[in-house]
Amino acid sequence: MRANRPSLRRSIAAAAALPLLIGALGACGYGSDAKDDGSEKANAAAEGKKLSVDTVRIGYFPNLTHATALVGDKQGIIQKELGGTQLTSATFNAGPSEIEALNAGSIDIGWIGPSPSINAYVKSQGKSLRIIGGSAAGGVKLVVNPKKIKTLDDVKGKKIATPQIGNTQDVAFLNWAASKGWKVDAQSGKGDVSVVRTDNKITPDAYKSGSIDGAWVPEPTASKLVSEGAKVLLDESDLWPDKKFVITNLIVSQKFLKEHPDVVEAVLRGSVKTNTWINANPTEAKAAANAKLKELSGKALKPGIIDPAWKSIQITNDPLASTLESQAEHAVKAGLLKEPELGGIYDLTLLNKILKADGKPEVSDAGLGVK
Repeated sequence: MRANRPSLRRSIAAAAALPLLIGALGACGYGSDAKDDGSEKANAAAEGKKLSVDTVRIGYFPNLTHATALVGDKQGIIQKELGGTQLTSATFNAGPSEIEALNAGSIDIGWIGPSPSINAYVKSQGKSLRIIGGSAAGGVKLVVNPKKIKTLDDVKGKKIATPQIGNTQDVAFLNWAASKGWKVDAQSGKGDVSVVRTDNKITPDAYKSGSIDGAWVPEPTASKLVSEGAKVLLDESDLWPDKKFVITNLIVSQKFLKEHPDVVEAVLRGSVKTNTWINANPTEAKAAANAKLKELSGKALKPGIIDPAWKSIQITNDPLASTLESQAEHAVKAGLLKEPELGGIYDLTLLNKILKADGKPEVSDAGLGVK
């Protein structure tokens, strides 16, 4: 995509006009669209020196692919880095809702998927947000009814659910179908395979009723379907170099980043320390994430669902910028997005400062960083 940047810049207006890609990860969370999770009570009282604001407001989905936020919030790791500045949080079900909250100043920093980040950046002509760090990779699978689909070729002619038109998984499935030589109209979902856009919360019921034959979905929805008798036919990680692709990143409003870099750096330090703790203590981290999910939704995930789901998600500080660029290319090829100009979407300055201080390798913005 970088070779085509001149044409990409000419397409900003057209890309901004498209209503697609706005629902990325829209049905991945569980809970209300925007919900105060009571973190003021859950977190220990802010202690130490106050930073440049009294309170920093974060947003994330009550979903395993947002494990950094779940665990960092639950364990108080992020709050500890903030000292006397109080952490508060809100949860969202949909990317557009979280982006709207970020643009309105209702939250300052958020964990979110690649497609809503791309869409928000393009629609604002590069003025709304920056991606400042990574969080999670992988955790997306094609799961099918084994009685109807036994091989990948058997997917042709079947009804496969994705969470929402233009969302991250929808784009991935359309791109995979195209690689098989199948023709599918991206808008209607009709063609050699039928794409049925279905909210993840009701996908298991759709599967049980027989109205879909399978789904290309994130965790824990994939494992919920397996618990209903579905079979994993393909792990999307197998389609990517090094088996890694971005599923969740950390974003911040450009205004907040400019005015309060000390606070952003503290949240990033908390994120990096949380990721280190998760990877060093996977069993305890899984329990903490599930406890936070129960706190938010009133119901924890069963072991038969959370155990396989947790194993398929990779926690990482690296935003895997090259894979975000590839995902944008896939959306363009599918006809869901005009070629966007993504230069400047990343600012990894603070993250790399933290990683260097910790003796960890710095990460790349794939040429899409702030100049």
